[in-house]
Parts: sequence; structure tokens; C-alpha cells
Amino acid sequence: MNTVETLEHPTTIPTAATAAPDLAARYIAAWNATDGAQRDHLVRSTFSSDVQYRDPMMEGQGHDGLTALIAGAQQRFAGHRFTLLGTPEGHHDVVRFSWALAAEGAEPVARGTDVAEIDAHGRMRRVTGFLDYVAGA
Repeated sequence: MNTVETLEHPTTIPTAATAAPDLAARYIAAWNATDGAQRDHLVRSTFSSDVQYRDPMMEGQGHDGLTALIAGAQQRFAGHRFTLLGTPEGHHDVVRFSWALAAEGAEPVARGTDVAEIDAHGRMRRVTGFLDYVAGA
């Protein structure tokens, strides 16, 4: 991951612009993880402990709340997986990326764009999701 060094703080600090692709990939991996231990690890390493998540259909807070949301989405959309669309972008402490949700070989049932605020440790602390397309809506 590329970093920026400051004169005041000689340690390296990841920037949202350079971290965006990795963060978005880990985010998608967390939403696709069906193994509970793997999902828990991905949630804890990708999101801050006080993460706040919301989209038009659901919202949750903290690692446990987000893990429960993901499990609920997987139950509702059994056999579907998230994929990244396009190239994730970031600036300052914000990343933006788009995704699709589809069963293998099928057209997406939903597409969306998520915007996430990143904490000082490079983890997502606030995620706001937008639904760009929902089948049948």
C-alpha cells in the first residue's frame, strides 16, 4: 500500500486514495464470507469497532451489528455474491466504490455505490450505501 510521510510525523500513514482498492476488496470479501470465523475476522480487520453502517434497507452498528446484517443479507439472497464494479476511489479520509449482487451466471438483482469514511488506522468507521438498481423496482 502506498503511504504518505509527513515532516511532523515520520511514520507512514495510508491514504484513502491508495487504500481504496484494498479496502473495497476486503469489504466485498466480508459480505461474501459464508464461514462465520472468516467473516468475523474480515469484519474486525476491515471495520472499526464502532462502525456505523446504513443503506436504504438496513442499518447497524459495531462489529456484531454489521456481522448480523451480513448474515441476514446472505440468508435473504442465498447463492448470490457481491462483486466490485469499476475502480474504487478515495481522497482525504473517504473511499467510494460500486458493486453488484448476483447469482453465478445471472443478471444482478441489485447494484449500488457505497461511501465509507476511514479512521486513522485505515479501517472503515462509517459506511453509507446507495442502491443504484434493484430488480423489479
